[in-house]
Amino acid sequence: MATIEGPLSKWTNVMKGWQYRWFVLDENTGLLSYYTSKEKMMRGSRRGCVRLKGAIIGIDDEDDSTFTITVDQKTFHFQARDAEERERWIGGLEEAILRHTQPLSKQRESKHIPSTAEFDSKVAETDAYLQLLIDQTKALDEKIEQCDDPAAREKYSVIKVAAETMIESIKQSIVLLQMSKQQIADQAMVENGPLTPPLQAAAGSIASTTELPPIGPMPNSMATSNGIDVPPHNTTTSHSLPASSGGLEENGISPAVDALLEEEGGDMEQDGSVGAQSHMMSAYSNSDMHVPPRVMPMTSYSSSEDEEFYDAEELERSATEDEPPKAEPVQVIASKDDYFDELYDEVDQEDLGSLEGQGSIVTHLLSQVRIGMDLTKIVLPTFILERRSLLEMFADFFAHPDLFVGIVDFKDPKERMIQVVRWYLSAFHAGRRSDIAKKPYNPIIGETFQCFWDIPNMEPSDEVSDSGPVPWVHKNNLAFIAEQVSHHPPISAFYAEHSGKRISLDGYIWTKSKFLGLSIGVYMIGQAVISVLDHDEEYVLTFPTGYGRSILTVPWIELGGKVGVQCAKTGYYANIEFKTKPFYGGKKHQVAAAIFAPNDKKPICTIDGEWNGVMWAQYNTGRSEKFVDTKSMPIIKKKVKPRTEQGEFESRRLWQDVTKHLKEKNVDKATEFKRKLEQRQREEAKERLEKGLKWETKHFHEQGEHWLHHRPLLKRLQETVTRKSRQNSPEGDSEYDSAS
Repeated sequence: MATIEGPLSKWTNVMKGWQYRWFVLDENTGLLSYYTSKEKMMRGSRRGCVRLKGAIIGIDDEDDSTFTITVDQKTFHFQARDAEERERWIGGLEEAILRHTQPLSKQRESKHIPSTAEFDSKVAETDAYLQLLIDQTKALDEKIEQCDDPAAREKYSVIKVAAETMIESIKQSIVLLQMSKQQIADQAMVENGPLTPPLQAAAGSIASTTELPPIGPMPNSMATSNGIDVPPHNTTTSHSLPASSGGLEENGISPAVDALLEEEGGDMEQDGSVGAQSHMMSAYSNSDMHVPPRVMPMTSYSSSEDEEFYDAEELERSATEDEPPKAEPVQVIASKDDYFDELYDEVDQEDLGSLEGQGSIVTHLLSQVRIGMDLTKIVLPTFILERRSLLEMFADFFAHPDLFVGIVDFKDPKERMIQVVRWYLSAFHAGRRSDIAKKPYNPIIGETFQCFWDIPNMEPSDEVSDSGPVPWVHKNNLAFIAEQVSHHPPISAFYAEHSGKRISLDGYIWTKSKFLGLSIGVYMIGQAVISVLDHDEEYVLTFPTGYGRSILTVPWIELGGKVGVQCAKTGYYANIEFKTKPFYGGKKHQVAAAIFAPNDKKPICTIDGEWNGVMWAQYNTGRSEKFVDTKSMPIIKKKVKPRTEQGEFESRRLWQDVTKHLKEKNVDKATEFKRKLEQRQREEAKERLEKGLKWETKHFHEQGEHWLHHRPLLKRLQETVTRKSRQNSPEGDSEYDSAS
């Protein structure tokens, strides 16, 4: 499709709102032009344009109708009527951007650029067929006059009308092609003087970028592709048309086209003047054909610059609320006997400058993907990686383990639900270790991560929970284990429990990444189930979507989407919404939650604030309180075994070479070791496929659409009760002994 046109709304800063505009996308010129109305477009009164060469399209996944175009250090915001219309525009825009952003060498490889001789030959051939069509139409007219059958006369007349319409279209096309060729010659004449051979070549280069033929000397003779010899024509006027089979007039224009010129205006001079060309453009202003601008604009522009776009550089300099939030020092509590891992526990200050210096690499990566593309199989540059595995990042959900285990301390189901929500809203901020959003390692299949936490103000226990998920952990510790259970799709399962408090969490997340232009969306598909055994309650919760914003400069993270927490037994539930920042006003990192009692339409508690800052609660009793303050709450440091004592597939040992070289800023070496791990995974998968083997997970199994831990706390307690029951029964005792 060469041209797309239609209405869109465009954001303006002065009015602080959307304004209707009529847009025309010309893929040949790589311009998105806009007008205040369709009528203004027909008259050629353009309001502004967006030059698409090097442009980047962005969408907001929380909104199915808006999109942005960032180019020439400006960001334009648009709104379609619905998702289907947005997809239509984005599809056309992506084609135009790819076509005009591609290096010229690649364009030449992928698409033949016609020479002057080829262009003139094609025009001559077209003119020859035009004259044949005119002759056949005249013959048809004579046949109609001689036909006595009214029905046959009507059929012939229909054919004649169609032929005459085609003739007019061909005439217009020939004239417009020659006009476009002359426009390039005129422009080159104005800028550089008379065309010398080198300038003729340069004009040819200009023509190739606008899908027009190069300028060159007219050949003395040429032949059409069907073998029709075309006599030599006048070379004194560079815009002369080649002859048709019907011969040439003295001025070098065929009779068919000459007739058209007389119809459209006898005062149209044949010297290629701007006035003549403007007259011809005006003659076709009411047709469906969009004539490309005579000169390609050097940059995107608007007739009212201040109100038509956001200036990306100005926003970055002046709007401090749009900058990544500066991380304040967070208190981390660690035990005296805690093992310190210099590769993973030490958080370095990120170098913003070095990250911005990788912009060309990111831009190259973006040229390989399309809006909405799944990034699961896309290899991202190593320099954007965070120095830890995704499995370890999931462990940070429990950075405040006292809030989690504290759920069981409340006697009232309402208070337990409130505490579940309190822990949930505190669970996301610790996963971000710096101001910059970076991507953790994609775990390889079979990879595991194990750790545990001491609980503040809880007496330590000497009793080891040897049957639990982490065998060396004591009963008064919160234990955590995660495993990558699937590679395609990438699914991580994780389990946490505090056996002393008789509470556990069983969860899984399928991470699905999606390219959104200037952002990347990471969908966390899955759920977690909190089991409070003493009350026989289960709380089912889901996860928000993560967004990496501003990926061309300094990326930052935000969360978005609606999630929920439900307890089927008590009927209490909570609706939570993580709000993404709108481009026109609003704040970052906002979250709002409402907790409901069974069968109630009004919430018993509402919460709002920043999920990585302070959140406030308002109760239906009129009481209010600071609900969570992530700025002042200390993070409890997780405890991990030294890498030398870990298994081969435990995260920190598995990725230690990649982490070491990233820490030393040796990206090439880090990439080398990363590729080795990925290649080993591919080879093992290929071997399993050839042998017909299925991957066997270590700690989790699939049950329906969910992933569950093999031996959760409830199952182990039930086994203990059954075993003791058998031991206390004489009949059961003998059966137990024989079974042993």
